[in-house]
Amino acid sequence: MISAAVPSVTQKVVKIISKVKRIQPSRLRISSDLSKEFGYDTVDLVSIIWELEKSFQIEIPDEVPLQTVGHFVEYVSNHTER
Repeated sequence: MISAAVPSVTQKVVKIISKVKRIQPSRLRISSDLSKEFGYDTVDLVSIIWELEKSFQIEIPDEVPLQTVGHFVEYVSNHTER
């Protein structure tokens, strides 16, 4: 059983995404399109990718299409050791 004190992958990813533009994590939904809804640009997305790579010790290739919160969560979940 996982301790409640250990944040889930989703929570960690949302926290990282929200820090880039200082958006309240509660405003981000899995379906949120970061560029269209919150004005994230390419530099912001690269910053998110860099932080995710550091935090989860994974590599995210440039060609992976990441536009929504759900895309980031799904990619990290599928490429992180459990």
